[in-house]
Amino acid sequence: MDIALTSMTKSGSDPTGELSRGLRITWAGMAVNILLAVIKTLAGVYGSSQALIADGVHSISDLFSDVIVIFGLKWGRKQEDAGHPFGHARIETVAGMIVGFVLLAAGFGLAYKAVSSVYHHQESSPGILAIAAAAVSILLKELMYRYTVVIGRRLKSLALIANAWHHRSDAISSVAVLVGVTAAYLEPSWHLADAFAALVVSVFIVKVGGGFIWSALKEVVDTAPGQDALDELADTASRVEGVRQVHDMRARYSGSRIFVEIHIVVHPDLTVRAGHDIARKVKSRLLEDVTDVAHVIVHVDPELKRENP
Repeated sequence: MDIALTSMTKSGSDPTGELSRGLRITWAGMAVNILLAVIKTLAGVYGSSQALIADGVHSISDLFSDVIVIFGLKWGRKQEDAGHPFGHARIETVAGMIVGFVLLAAGFGLAYKAVSSVYHHQESSPGILAIAAAAVSILLKELMYRYTVVIGRRLKSLALIANAWHHRSDAISSVAVLVGVTAAYLEPSWHLADAFAALVVSVFIVKVGGGFIWSALKEVVDTAPGQDALDELADTASRVEGVRQVHDMRARYSGSRIFVEIHIVVHPDLTVRAGHDIARKVKSRLLEDVTDVAHVIVHVDPELKRENP
């Protein structure tokens, strides 16, 4: 039988400046993505490269990702209120799903155009401008990846780390474009290389969009964290002094945050106050030591005494 029920939610304050640093790096990424989207699209049009135009659309997908991160950091991490007792994390989830469908539509549209070009043998003769734009994109996006992933790991922000890998995916797609446009430039008879490169980029766009949708769907249906995360939660709670056993633990994602409900077993002769103090230590430890845990409910159960034979 429970002798105490207590809960705690991680504060929405920003004492370490995490929110400010996360927003600054994301705004910087957005500026780079806008610049690259314009450069690659214009270079694709004037440099006669549909692969580079497709890569410009891929940069726009990174721009959407930046918007989601900013929106999620500013609104998804707002403190709970009367209308949203479990927080606002699902705002980011819904935004991610919408962007995912937009990217899927864009990716399939570009793929259709690339396949049509191959089928009808439409010639494409990319110029040196297209090659230069692809090279600049690779350099800038790799730099953005390295900078963003360092900040994300330092702040333990999965959203920023994911956004960093989105920068790298754009760099990788630009490598494919660089290969395609360079091949078509050096050997005009390989004019279809540009269309094949565009097809490769469209696959990246579809993959990114599908990833957004799949992640959002998992959060909507309250998917539990992986086994490693569950083991970490149980192990962290078990190490608190006075906890004899952990059982009936449940956890789920809400946005990027983890909500935990856990039962701990304590000595049966403890007072209610003593059991409550142990529960507070458990929830404090989970909130402080386990990444992304935002809400904890702890049930305190007395250890069953064994009957003397």
